[in-house]
Amino acid sequence: MLRAVCARELKLAARRPSDALGGLFFFVLVGSLFPLALGPDAALLRQIAPGMVWVAALLAVLLGQHRLFEGDMAECSLEQWLLAPAPLPLLVGLKVAAHWLLGVLPLLLVAPLLGWQYGLEGEVIGVLLASLALGTPSLCLLAALGAALTLGVRGQLLLALVVLPLCVPILIFGSHAVAQAQQGLSAAPALNLLGACLCLSVLAGPWAIAGALRLALEG
Repeated sequence: MLRAVCARELKLAARRPSDALGGLFFFVLVGSLFPLALGPDAALLRQIAPGMVWVAALLAVLLGQHRLFEGDMAECSLEQWLLAPAPLPLLVGLKVAAHWLLGVLPLLLVAPLLGWQYGLEGEVIGVLLASLALGTPSLCLLAALGAALTLGVRGQLLLALVVLPLCVPILIFGSHAVAQAQQGLSAAPALNLLGACLCLSVLAGPWAIAGALRLALEG
């Protein structure tokens, strides 16, 4: 059944490539517009690069996230998950992992291009990639929790209100790691905090999402 869940997510992504690639296009578009608007001030671009890239990544993760479980609920797949022999948190974790692999991993592949556009050096870009690799899975789990809590509610405003406050620490640690690398300081403390957030999200996130889905189905 676990293989079937993974295969189903891959097939859905192949049928609707716009859902998987929409976040990538949004990430590139938002990250590219600010250098055009601010002009060729290299020092200013390097200064705003950490926060700008991380905010663009957060918005790209949230884009379309409110529909994460809507198709499963409409097709009664969630009820089958409740009756399945596999634990519901494990199935939810696989779904979120597939979403990260298909929708967020491409962001990491194009992030160096945005870093060069903002004038970041090679070592700083490496820290940027490391921070995104540690932070974006936590963002996906938080966004999935918001999608489960707002399941059946139309619109993304409520999802944003639920998820954005929870994402603030990750944004702070991720942008701080890049800023430390820009100043020639060690980014290890901020990266360690991102790793701790990831461990906490992986341990608690699927259980919280599963509980929210049970409440949505019972309601």
